[in-house]
Amino acid sequence: MKQAGDIILCRFPQAGLETGKLRPALLLGKLREYDDWLICMISSQIRHYLPDFDELVRVDDADFVQSGLRNESIIRVERLAVVEEETLLGEIGGVSEERLGRIKRHLAEWLSH
Repeated sequence: MKQAGDIILCRFPQAGLETGKLRPALLLGKLREYDDWLICMISSQIRHYLPDFDELVRVDDADFVQSGLRNESIIRVERLAVVEEETLLGEIGGVSEERLGRIKRHLAEWLSH
């Protein structure tokens, strides 16, 4: 059963609504009335990291192994999408509750400005 904090594979939608490439994404929350999920993009392109906003997942972090990620990566907090559950291709891992809480706080702070 999928839950917030899981890292899944999906074709992350691009801004122009085209289907994107297969990549990992973080499940942030399931929509209340639908089988849709709010997800956050994960990228290995570290140069896009925004300190104090994005979440850097380093190979020496306590939850790196459980994440299922192969390389140091960033969870890009402002790269969000809502996708149907049936488009999620599989779980590869997950993040710690502490990390998920930090990501949600950064997102909430950004949206409240």
